[in-house]
Amino acid sequence: MRIIVDGNETYVGTGGREFDPGLPAVVFLHGAGLDHSVWALLARAFAHHGCGVLAPDLPGHGRSAGAPLASIAALADWTAALVDAAGARTARLVGHSMGSLIALETAARHPDKVNGLGLIATAAAMTVSADLLNAAKANDHAAIDMVAIWGNGYHATIGGSLAPGLWMLGGAERLLERARPGVLFTDLAACNEYRDALAAAAKVTVPAAVILGSRDVMTPAKSGKAVAAAMPAGRVTVLDGAGHMLMSERPEEVLAALRA
Repeated sequence: MRIIVDGNETYVGTGGREFDPGLPAVVFLHGAGLDHSVWALLARAFAHHGCGVLAPDLPGHGRSAGAPLASIAALADWTAALVDAAGARTARLVGHSMGSLIALETAARHPDKVNGLGLIATAAAMTVSADLLNAAKANDHAAIDMVAIWGNGYHATIGGSLAPGLWMLGGAERLLERARPGVLFTDLAACNEYRDALAAAAKVTVPAAVILGSRDVMTPAKSGKAVAAAMPAGRVTVLDGAGHMLMSERPEEVLAALRA
């Protein structure tokens, strides 16, 4: 569906069912340079099991209008506005990578809008290497290569998809190539500059599922555990052998951890 958020048209996936604001709402927030399509399996599972699903393309991403927002704080305020625009009172926020920081900051800044968190491949600090930032700033394809290679775990790089015929590494490259010029750099810079994850986590009192990959080289599990430890109701699940793109690498286990 398409709704207006902060004056711009926003494309929102709903998991194959019309969004009903009377149902428990779940908002899925994608990572840097990506779009709503990374949530296809999880969004459908929640939408067909009693939830109202909102999986937006963030501003300037995918089919959404507007410019990409340059800070996690701005994206958090936008997420609260999305919940309002959809007609929901509160929502559970599920975020991957950059999306996990957005979810965390939204819960800290707008606690009345958030009733639970799912933080996938999160970290206390998402430091981005200078080489990656510079390549992304120059719109060099090397930035896409780096994110795709580092973002997929070992099994994903040699095939590994649960869906026959799909190549996870190649799929990640094609998805990142669809982003508009400057989007990946803006997202990575926002992650690199955000330093408030632990302070935000300390303010979160709602239940929070933190789902990490033991072989994640982009957001190491140790850093994600620190976020969980800072939250009174944080619960950690570490998927052995998994990398950063947990929704495609281990979708069934991620779903089970979120449902738990």
